[in-house]
Amino acid sequence: MRVGVLVSGNGTNLQALLDAAARNELGVAQIAVVISNIPNVPALARAQRAQVPHAVVAHRDFASREAFDRAMAAELDAHQVEAVVLAGFMRILSPWFVARYPARIINTHPSLLPAFPGKDAPAQALAYGAKLSGVSVHFVDASLDGGPLIAQRAVPVRADDTAHSLHLRIQQQEHALLPSVVKALASGALTVSGRHVLGHDSDGHA
Repeated sequence: MRVGVLVSGNGTNLQALLDAAARNELGVAQIAVVISNIPNVPALARAQRAQVPHAVVAHRDFASREAFDRAMAAELDAHQVEAVVLAGFMRILSPWFVARYPARIINTHPSLLPAFPGKDAPAQALAYGAKLSGVSVHFVDASLDGGPLIAQRAVPVRADDTAHSLHLRIQQQEHALLPSVVKALASGALTVSGRHVLGHDSDGHA
C-alpha cells in the first residue's frame, strides 16, 4: 500500500515511520510521498535525507480549505497514494478530503481520547489533574480528534511533570505505536464496524 504522509513541522512521527521503513518493519506499506503545508520545515529535510519524494502545498495559497485539500489530493494522486497518515499535520481536513479516503486516514493524538482533544493535550491533562495520559491512534473523520480508535497506550503522569516532559514520554510511545498501525492498515488487518476497530492491539500486534 502506497502511503502519503502529511506534515507541518518537526516531523518526529515521520522519522519514526522512515526508520521503521528502513528496518523493513512496515510490511507492505511504502511511504510514497511526504507533503507539508508549510515550506522549509524540518520534516521535509527528513524526507530528503531518506530519499523519499516530498512536496509543499502551502495552505496560504488557497482561498478555502477544500481548495487546499483538492490540491493536496492531486499531489497524492500523482504518487498513487492509497492511504494517508497525519504526522504532526496541523490542519483540519475538509469533509471532501475525508470522504475521499474512507477508513484510510490515520492520525495520532497525545492523549487517551476522548479525553483532551484539540491542541496542547498534555497541558490539558496536567491542568485537569489527570493521573494517566497517553497516545491514541485513530481513523480521521469530520470531527476534531473524534474518529474511531485503532490503538492506545497509557503514559502515567508524574507529580513533577511539565507539559513538555509529559509530551516527550508520550512521543516515545507514539513513535513505537504509529508504525505498527500503518503496517496493520496496509496489510488489510484493520476492520471498522461503527466506532469499533479490530485487527490491532496496543502492544503493536496485528
